[in-house]
Amino acid sequence: MSEFNNLINGEWLAGASYSPNLNPSNLADVIGQYTQGDASHVDAAVAAGTAAFPAWSTGSVQARSDALDKIGTEILARKEELGALLAREEGKTRAEGIGEVTRAGQIFKFFAGECLRLSGETVPSVRPGIGVEITREPVGVVGLITPWNFPIAIPAWKIAPALAFGNCVVLKPADLVPGSSWALAEIIHRSGIPAGVFNLVMGRGSVIGNALVQHPGIHAISFTGSVGVGRGIALECAKSGKKVQLEMGGKNPQVVLDDANLDQAVELCVQSAFYSTGQRCTASSRLIVTDGIYPRFIEAMKARMAKITVGDALAQGTDIGPVSSQSQLEQDLGYVEIGKAEGATLAVGGERLALGTEGFYMAPALFSDSGKTMRINREEIFGPVASVIRVKDYDEALATANDTEFGLSAGIATTSLKYATHFKRHSQAGMVMVNLPTAGVDYHVPFGGRKGSSYGPREQGRYAQEFFTIVKTAYTLA
Repeated sequence: MSEFNNLINGEWLAGASYSPNLNPSNLADVIGQYTQGDASHVDAAVAAGTAAFPAWSTGSVQARSDALDKIGTEILARKEELGALLAREEGKTRAEGIGEVTRAGQIFKFFAGECLRLSGETVPSVRPGIGVEITREPVGVVGLITPWNFPIAIPAWKIAPALAFGNCVVLKPADLVPGSSWALAEIIHRSGIPAGVFNLVMGRGSVIGNALVQHPGIHAISFTGSVGVGRGIALECAKSGKKVQLEMGGKNPQVVLDDANLDQAVELCVQSAFYSTGQRCTASSRLIVTDGIYPRFIEAMKARMAKITVGDALAQGTDIGPVSSQSQLEQDLGYVEIGKAEGATLAVGGERLALGTEGFYMAPALFSDSGKTMRINREEIFGPVASVIRVKDYDEALATANDTEFGLSAGIATTSLKYATHFKRHSQAGMVMVNLPTAGVDYHVPFGGRKGSSYGPREQGRYAQEFFTIVKTAYTLA
C-alpha cells in the first residue's frame, strides 16, 4: 500500500501516523495511506514559507508566470488520470472528475497571465511637486483550508492566485479526500517554484486547521467549508488581525415560472439538485414553482429522475455516484425522514441503495408539497435531496427565494425578459442564473455570495487580487 507524505520546504515528510483514503463507490478499495500531520508540521511549513517569501515576493513575475503555466499544462495533459483519481476518492462521476481537473488546469493557466497583468495607478497629489503611486503587494504566508467536494478545483483557485501575486502557501486539504491535493502538490513541486513557497500539510481540521488559524506567522486564511467552522475561523482571525476569506453554505433557490420551457426547466433542476450527488455549495435544493406549471413540473421531474442511473463513479453510464462518506449519507437519509415527518410528500427516491459493491449509495430524493418553514427548506442538506415549494406568482417566488440566511446562487427558469431582468437585480444572491443550472460557473469571473454564504473578498478571476494583495500608497517629492 502506497504511503503519501506532507510537502514541507521542498521535502516529503511523514507525520506520526497514516490514514486510509477510501473509495466511496467501493469501500474495499483503499486508494492509499496519507500521513496525518500535527502542529509541529504547521510550524515547519510556516517557517519555510516565511524564509522563502522575501525572494519569491520580489522576484521575477516571468518566473512566476512560467511556473504556473507549467503546472496548468501538466494538469491538462493528465486530466484523464487525475479525473479518475478524483472520482475514485470523492465519488463524483469520471466525466465530472475530468471536468473538474480541466478547470483546475485552466485556472493555473489564467493566473499565469495575471502574474503579468498586475497593475497600479499613478495619480496627482493635491500638493504641488509630489507624486503618488498606488501599488499592490503580496500579503505574506497564507493558509488555505479546502473542502472535500471539489478536491482539486478549489485548491487550484486558491493556490494559483496566491502564488501569482507573490504569496507563499500552506495548504490543508480536506482529510476525507487528500489524494487529489497530494497529486496537485507533486505537480507544483516539480514546476520550478522554490522550496518553501508552496507547502502541503495533511491531517485533521481540528489539528491542522486550528494550528494554521492560530499561527502568528500566517497572515491570511482562505477557507471553504461549513458555516459553523467558517464563523469560528472568522472570530479567531479577528483576534490576531489576519485577513480572512470565507466561502460557506448555501440553500439555493431555483424558481420555475408558468411561462418556462418545461423540458429545459426540469433538466436544469435535475442538474442543479442531483448531479455531483448534490454535494455542491451552489446546488439548488429549493425548487420554487408557480401554480400554473406546478402539476406538470412534478410529473416531469418524476419521469426524468426515473432515468437517472446511480452507480460506481468510475463505471460507464453512471449519472450520479455515491455520497462521499458514511456520515454524509446518514445526514442525507436523516433529512429524508425529517421531511416526511414534517408533512412533505416524498415524490420519489430517498432510500439507500444496495449495488454491486459496498458503497455510500442513495437514490436522489424529491419532495413535493413542502412548506417554506420546513427544515428541509431552511437547512443545508448537502446531498441529493430537493424539495418543491408551490407559490402563486412571481412576486411570491422572489420573496420565497430570498427568504433564507444564505445567498450564494439563485436561478430562474422563464421566457419573460421582464421577470428575468427583475430577478437578476432583486435576487439576494452573489450569483444569478437565467435558464441555466445554478451549479455551473466559469473560472475567470468572481465566485461568491452574500449573507451567510460568504465573507470577505470574492474568489476567482481578477477579483482574487483583492484578498491576496495589500494596497500600498507611496508619495515621492519630485
